[in-house]
Amino acid sequence: MLSLFQILMLILDIVWFFIIAHVIMSWLINFQILNLHQQFVAQIWYALNRLLDPMYRQIRRFLPPIQGIDLAPLVALVAVYALRIILMNNIQMFY
Repeated sequence: MLSLFQILMLILDIVWFFIIAHVIMSWLINFQILNLHQQFVAQIWYALNRLLDPMYRQIRRFLPPIQGIDLAPLVALVAVYALRIILMNNIQMFY
């Protein structure tokens, strides 16, 4: 049971990292510090979009549209953190 818990926590940590990397890259691209014409930057950007877009799409269905602000990554970060808290509290019940 402990191994399954550790694997789930690792997956949540990776998702957390991907969301943070996506947010930071979007800021750097919008402020024209990174350029999508560079192949390496474009590959990372499109890979992160492909990984995170299904999750963001589900969140955006419930969020009201706000002009120029995408709150889906923030909601996703809160959800990942909430799942971590739930898992941590429930694993303590077993040990």
